[in-house]
Amino acid sequence: MATPALQLTDITPPAGSCGVPLLREPLSAAEAEALATTMKALADPARLRLLSIVAASDNAEACVCDLIEPLGLSQPTVSHHLKVLTSAGFLTRSKRGTWAYYALVPGAMDRISQLLSAHS
Repeated sequence: MATPALQLTDITPPAGSCGVPLLREPLSAAEAEALATTMKALADPARLRLLSIVAASDNAEACVCDLIEPLGLSQPTVSHHLKVLTSAGFLTRSKRGTWAYYALVPGAMDRISQLLSAHS
């Protein structure tokens, strides 16, 4: 997934304003909305644990059958969390027989790190 190019915004303080000039381009409204959606997907301890377990698994991939017991949550609850992480672009899902396998999207976590470091 390609990172969209930043649109430049005039950040010159209006004449007579007492504002401190900005040193870098701030998040646009669209970027802030997208980042908030992504951060909401991560703002749950169970989802963070799921990402951690998948990332620590062989080939950064795990079967849903192996993700239920470590969390101590029901299968429907784990599936819901996995769907949120998949929709947010952190995981991919593939079906093999009766089981679903989830894999970490390469670079998905790097996107968050880059966004935060670019605006800190």
